[in-house]
Amino acid sequence: MWKPKCRVLTMSILTLVLTGIIMVGSSSRVWAKFKFHDPYYFMSRQAIFAVLGLAVMYVFSKIDLQRLRKYAKPLFYFCVLLLILVLIPGLGVQRNGSRSWFGAGSFLIQPSEFFKIAIIIYIADFLAKRYRVKTFMKDLLRPAMATMLGFGLILLQPDFGSGIVMVCSIVVMVLAADSPLHYFVRVGFLGAVGLGGLIISAPYRLARITSFVNPWKDPLGSGFQIIQSLFAIAPGGILGVGFDQSMQKNFYLPEPQTDFIFAIFAEEFGFIGCALLISVFLLVIYEGVKIAKQCGDPYLSYVAIGLIALFAIQVMINLGVVVGLFPVTGITLPFISYGGSSLMVMMGSMGLLISIANSSYD
Repeated sequence: MWKPKCRVLTMSILTLVLTGIIMVGSSSRVWAKFKFHDPYYFMSRQAIFAVLGLAVMYVFSKIDLQRLRKYAKPLFYFCVLLLILVLIPGLGVQRNGSRSWFGAGSFLIQPSEFFKIAIIIYIADFLAKRYRVKTFMKDLLRPAMATMLGFGLILLQPDFGSGIVMVCSIVVMVLAADSPLHYFVRVGFLGAVGLGGLIISAPYRLARITSFVNPWKDPLGSGFQIIQSLFAIAPGGILGVGFDQSMQKNFYLPEPQTDFIFAIFAEEFGFIGCALLISVFLLVIYEGVKIAKQCGDPYLSYVAIGLIALFAIQVMINLGVVVGLFPVTGITLPFISYGGSSLMVMMGSMGLLISIANSSYD
């Protein structure tokens, strides 16, 4: 894991994880003290998840992905089964209107996070068996059906944001397989129509779109979160108001330790701090792309592309939501936002990326 070629990637990940623990502690201190009478409630749990995540990352960095390839299909179907089981009342835990978790109390597991990794491995195996994509029916129908199956099950929870991240990651993988662009024009058109139908069919999704266009139309309802996020970013200026000095975490921005934690970071550390944090994210993406390009095995290369695309798309969408460029989706900021499943799965995926790098440099 600590080979010279992986050191930059590993240190960047550890920097993000440590920053996440600190920011979860800062952003959640007031809310945690009010709700649990313990200002370090969320921070202590994030630290536990980080330690577990480090163990997962180390173990995954030792996995032989060529051996794991043999189990790509069973792993995919097992994760599909988990997505079905989580929808059953009594098995799946419902929070904030979504039935997306297994577990109890604060320790919950989100099967959709594991499905993202499983489908990347499954489709990487499928694409690697073909020299290049020639026809949709022969080369892309199975990946499309698998992706739509997963997207549909995730949508039933409902977890629209995770579904979109998963679909976009698969699209990047298929593009890397030298697929004709006209396939994506056709599928993209059908996808846009379907997406429009999904938005119209669910009032809360439509409310998110209208609040994105004009959050001041409903400043105390659907537009409240994005308005408070912008109110947090604005005072940050160049250098920020100082660590742990945020005003918006004082019951203005709802649950600031989750999806909108970057707004608190921007308030406390300003433009310079945000630029440094984004630079670390970009460094991870750069290292991931470099690993994918230098990998001589098509299967490992596709897995690396899928994993780094999953990370990059999630970062891009979360930051876009926080600054008002995208509608609210409920997507966490990798390594920074509070959340056990997302943190450990993302660290596990980085472990797989390190495994690919190690196998390529041996």
